[in-house]
Amino acid sequence: MLSQTELSKLKAGEKLNHFLIVTKVEERITRTNKPYLNLELRDKSMQFPAKLWDDIESKKPFLQEGKIVKLNGLLEDYQGSLQIKINSFSPAKESDNVNSSDFLPKSDRDFQTMERELTNRLNNIDNEYFKKLIKNILSDETYKSYVHVPAGKAWHHSYVHGLLEHTLEIIRICDLMCDIHSELNRDLLISGAILHDFGKTQELTYEPNFDYTDKGKLLGHIVISAIEIEKAAKKIPNFPDDLKDQLIHLVLSHQGKLEYASPVEPKTLEAIALYQADELSAKTNAYKLAIKAEANIDSNWTKYLPLAGTSLFIPKDDLEKEKTLFD
Repeated sequence: MLSQTELSKLKAGEKLNHFLIVTKVEERITRTNKPYLNLELRDKSMQFPAKLWDDIESKKPFLQEGKIVKLNGLLEDYQGSLQIKINSFSPAKESDNVNSSDFLPKSDRDFQTMERELTNRLNNIDNEYFKKLIKNILSDETYKSYVHVPAGKAWHHSYVHGLLEHTLEIIRICDLMCDIHSELNRDLLISGAILHDFGKTQELTYEPNFDYTDKGKLLGHIVISAIEIEKAAKKIPNFPDDLKDQLIHLVLSHQGKLEYASPVEPKTLEAIALYQADELSAKTNAYKLAIKAEANIDSNWTKYLPLAGTSLFIPKDDLEKEKTLFD
């Protein structure tokens, strides 16, 4: 069992003597034409950038993505952001008794509780075509991946069980919208919520590290999901074409706009509800993670976040008071 102070609890100026996993390696060139390595290293709580300036050719083999190292260094403040200064490192040995799973962040929600909630949501779908389709799709290895993969590599719900947590949040939002707007087809919308991101079971991997698969890079989770739904629906006798097309439309349009990688924009009530539910879940989680990642810096604001288009305010006194509807 790995026992060390989590990176998230360290502040600038504190020393590191930690096992960390390498999550990114880029070889770059300085202005004076000298090569260096641009790195990211993490434990299960968070990740920090680092740079290696000297003797990089001999050290590169030990700093590949997914490799675990024992690092001695310092957490330092560089232009308002924390980064790791590497003094020395060595590859982890088998006798150190550490593995990649020790460094993967996990959902704060109880896994078995989330599994039961998903099962209950599925069983509450009245439409037998949708229910059978989802059960056929989410079976065996696909189900195992569905409940374990992150919802994203870095931006939102980027931890083990992240896709499951994200999906359950969206289902709750969609369910509430159906209570408010009776015109919404609840079975269609909840089915779309369950399946909207399941292509990430093939797009993302979580072992030994969070990353995109070759198929994920070539096709993307939206296209993967649409293809799999089409295939699965054909195996169910008399599956109504209109329901299948509306369900696939929910998947294709759930990112809202063409420039956000949706092949089509939302054109039904259910599609606009799913898009907004997805946005709310994803962005709230992403902003929360961004704030937590910089909670230990001496500032009330995060660095500028390109994906957010702004810096975010850090409410220092409220970080320990976090509660959710799931508690």
